[in-house]
Amino acid sequence: MAAIDFKKFAEDFKYLNPKDPGTWPVLPKLVALLALLVAVLAGAFFADTQPQLEELERGEADEKKLKDDYLKKKQQAINLDLHKQQLREIDQSFGALLKQLPNRAQMDALLVDINQAGLGRGLSFELFKPAGGETVREFYAELPIQVRVIGNYHDMGAFASDVGQLSRIVTLNDVAISALKDGQLQMDVTARTFRYLDDEEVASQRKAAKGAKAKGAKK
Repeated sequence: MAAIDFKKFAEDFKYLNPKDPGTWPVLPKLVALLALLVAVLAGAFFADTQPQLEELERGEADEKKLKDDYLKKKQQAINLDLHKQQLREIDQSFGALLKQLPNRAQMDALLVDINQAGLGRGLSFELFKPAGGETVREFYAELPIQVRVIGNYHDMGAFASDVGQLSRIVTLNDVAISALKDGQLQMDVTARTFRYLDDEEVASQRKAAKGAKAKGAKK
């Protein structure tokens, strides 16, 4: 096997005339042709193939997103009846709770019911008055009432039970019981009653909330 004469190859490249490639030896011509072929292929890749590959990747990403959206919507469609049933149950539960809240006109009757619950158990009322104004929430208002009754422990427990069984929602908070000199007990408690807001009050609340939000955004 003949040895490769690298010196001769080097000589072939040493005296090339760039203005007359036709006179070049075979090896330089082959190298130049190979370089030209590589340049053409590289140019074709970056000018045409690479954008197509990038577009293909974007298409695959879009396809995956569409498939995920489809599966998500399909799952929602399968569970649509269940969601509707749950929504109906929530509406019914909310309606039942709302019915336990009196409106503005029924508040006086509720306060009478609380008073009668205590008198019915033989308790003596020393104090029964609103503890400040109403606290208005999103769709209901809360009214705290200071209550002070005198009686025995058993009757006070029965009174608390009776209040809990009223058709309207009333909670007893901050209960404090102290003994009196005559053997009787004194109970101080804050009774909280609730009423739902009428349509006009709800609209007013939403308007005020929007105004406060807009004012905060301007800051």
